[in-house]
Amino acid sequence: MRKKISVLGSTGSIGRQTLDIIKANKESMEVYALAVHTNIDGLQKQIYEFKPEITVVSDKTAYKRLKDNGSVSGMTKIIGGASGLIEAASHPDVDIAVIAVSGIAGLHPTMAALSAKKRVALANKETMVIAGSIVMEKAKNEKAEIIPVDSEHSAIFQCLQNGKNNVKRLLLTASGGPFLRLEPEKLNSVTPEMALAHPNWSMGQKISIDSATLMNKGLELIEARWMFDIPYKDIEVLIHPQSIVHSMVEYNDGAVIAQLGLPDMAVPIQYALSWPNRLNYSKELDLTKVSALSFEKPDEKVFPSLRLARDAGEEGGLMPVILNASNEVAVKLFLQDRISFTAIPHLVEEMMGYFENHTDPDLDMILEVDARVRDKTLEYACKNLGKVVL
Repeated sequence: MRKKISVLGSTGSIGRQTLDIIKANKESMEVYALAVHTNIDGLQKQIYEFKPEITVVSDKTAYKRLKDNGSVSGMTKIIGGASGLIEAASHPDVDIAVIAVSGIAGLHPTMAALSAKKRVALANKETMVIAGSIVMEKAKNEKAEIIPVDSEHSAIFQCLQNGKNNVKRLLLTASGGPFLRLEPEKLNSVTPEMALAHPNWSMGQKISIDSATLMNKGLELIEARWMFDIPYKDIEVLIHPQSIVHSMVEYNDGAVIAQLGLPDMAVPIQYALSWPNRLNYSKELDLTKVSALSFEKPDEKVFPSLRLARDAGEEGGLMPVILNASNEVAVKLFLQDRISFTAIPHLVEEMMGYFENHTDPDLDMILEVDARVRDKTLEYACKNLGKVVL
């Protein structure tokens, strides 16, 4: 029987690639549900092609526009609002929920899918960052699968297939982004266009900026701690500009197991959908064309976001929530050219110092604090960072 797959965030980069993989493997998998926030133009094309049973538009205005479009309303059940994401992720007919929506919007669908004992192909790192202990406890209790889609976590997951015995440390690799060799004094004049020009990967805007500040690797550090139950002291980040080694696991005897591949998200997406099997893939890594593989330690003085993420993770409680929420607001302001590139970590650090921590928050507290942090970050930016113009 074909696996029925819900793709939440279907018009984003991960979502589109997921649909390409489903289309290429239609004998073994099919689309059950598609979900977006606002991009109904892209969504309509996907509805015509994949004919999902359920289509979700979480934005109210965009939902009404799609609902009023008679050409698609008869082809699929159209649901509006965040509750639709939960239905798409947890419907009894669904086998796999691909969580590729951005930000905190991925939390409730992930929890719902786990409660329904679905396999979660997780491409939303914020869910693990802000509620990793709660999410992993839910997966354990429900005996549900979480398979990572991030290339780094997919690499570690693959390297750990023989078990976690005798693991010494995890080695997360990072490309270093577009500003790895840029003089630190020039970072303040970086534009959004410059920051979006990643040297190796094709990604969405938010993740591209996070890659440029190295916050993306900091978020992945927190995610890895919960995903693989490894303490922070045993997780190291290495800059690897070639983006060929996606991550490594070092064992107590000194052996290092690495997963290599092209800088392409297709393999980790495929693996999350087909695990424990593997699907054929047309692109091959030609090692004879790889001139060198180099590694270096990141400079956290130049890229303080990585330090802030590790600090937040080690402190625990609500601090990763504060880190994530303030960073999302700061990145949005930078993309709107309302703050400088170097103001992003500045805003995050200010918010981490402003809010009190709570060591054992529940989901309600996490969501409440997330909203408060976003409001406070915007307020602080408007009052204190001169480039901001409302």
